[in-house]
Amino acid sequence: MAVAQLELFAPQGEVMPPAPVVTTSPTASPAQPWPPRHPRANRESRLGDLLVAYEFRRSRRRTLGLTVGPLGLSVRAPQWAPLAEVERFLHSKADWVAAKLRQLHERQAMAVAPPVWADGARIAYLGQDLTLVLDPGHRFDGPGAALEGDRLLVGLPSHADAEGLRQVVQAWLMREAEGLFRRRLDHYAPLVGVRYTRFGLSSAGTRWGSARADGAIRLNWRLIHLPEALVDYVVVHELSHLREMNHSPAFWRVVESVLPDQAERRRELRRHRLPAD
Repeated sequence: MAVAQLELFAPQGEVMPPAPVVTTSPTASPAQPWPPRHPRANRESRLGDLLVAYEFRRSRRRTLGLTVGPLGLSVRAPQWAPLAEVERFLHSKADWVAAKLRQLHERQAMAVAPPVWADGARIAYLGQDLTLVLDPGHRFDGPGAALEGDRLLVGLPSHADAEGLRQVVQAWLMREAEGLFRRRLDHYAPLVGVRYTRFGLSSAGTRWGSARADGAIRLNWRLIHLPEALVDYVVVHELSHLREMNHSPAFWRVVESVLPDQAERRRELRRHRLPAD
């Protein structure tokens, strides 16, 4: 069964660590070194104005390859490749390496405080911050939550523990996600010219969503944290796969026919990081 998937971090080699969405302080982390130095660096190369320390390994591969991951630049080379050839290859990719290291540096600088599940903490919802408020005297039935302006009232006692709060809030978020995503799928499917057969929520750690050739679509529930414009982009992206199960020029023409600003939305989506829980 063919499956098309929209990765969280689409460019090859770009893998960002998850960031929390519930925080008590959005303060940026201490300044990160520039350029990022791989913690297992065993070689250095000067690429233009940058002195890049990278992890170098030889393997049984047939070609030279490089990736910029969460730790920095890694270079792989065949056993037979002379170091001079490795250097030439790196210099030929200098602009790409510099751009990817800059993106990594910016992500590291955007790190936020560890997640805190407590009364008064903040949580992202459709691109806005909500404040969690423990509300023992709630007026809704059973444990749950209700939106009131920019506050999420949670029907738990003031002494509720972090795990209990997390479970109630995430259950509310998932209900919100399921309703919103289904409405957006129903809205956009006719515009794309397709019909989906099934829809379900996903908890994948590396994918925004997926579409199968049989018309089944899964969307990561954590999209509910993002602005609705980005939710719509992922919805249209997956629906478009029901016409083109690939990322060919034809596929992107389908996406753009519905969302003319799809490239801008796609760039914005790459800036966001989501937690595993």
